[in-house]
Amino acid sequence: MKLHSMLTCALAGAALILTSSGFSREDFALSKLKNYKKEFKSVSIGACSTSSTKTYEDYRMITSVGSAQYQYIHNHCKVDEETGFLLDEEGFIGVAMAYNFGPIGSRYYIVLNTGITIPVVKVDAKAAVDAPNGCSAALDASVIEFVIDSDRAIEYFGGANGLASSGNFNNFEYLNGSIADIEKVTDEPIETGVIYTDSIGQDKDKKTEAPDEIKLVEGSFNH
Repeated sequence: MKLHSMLTCALAGAALILTSSGFSREDFALSKLKNYKKEFKSVSIGACSTSSTKTYEDYRMITSVGSAQYQYIHNHCKVDEETGFLLDEEGFIGVAMAYNFGPIGSRYYIVLNTGITIPVVKVDAKAAVDAPNGCSAALDASVIEFVIDSDRAIEYFGGANGLASSGNFNNFEYLNGSIADIEKVTDEPIETGVIYTDSIGQDKDKKTEAPDEIKLVEGSFNH
């Protein structure tokens, strides 16, 4: 009966069908961060720092073959040819984070006060001596430090001082903003479905299936 009601609604009004095709790292483009929708379920852990600073390190400086960092980078990540960022299989951007953010491979949504959400994966660990509070670097207050191919990044981002984006990716339009929240990403994808909208002025008081409405949360980068 519920399915029949939904089909009737679609025929009587207008059906807005949103698809969630997911994305691979091949779909990645920084401009798409403006319309990024979360593909995985997540839990807010709060912002341990609201810093806007976003520094970087070159992944080629991680040379200990037996380390979790080296193994994760070389087994799960590829360098984006355009930006020089490291991307895992689902397009999460490789960053270094402090010890409060768990083991290598942990994923987070960094939610900025500008409305931008940056999907990141911890591929390197900030040394405890550099981030003694377990959150941000004592030297520059950065929470995330992008792990990159600096040759490609400098060519793409530029920088007056010879560093990519002058050493702080907060200077770049699609990465700009202070941290408003940090969400721990789970391995469980967000379920998808269909949102039906009434475009011919049906009496909303007669909609008896409202509590059972199937909603779609669109995932990933939008083309």
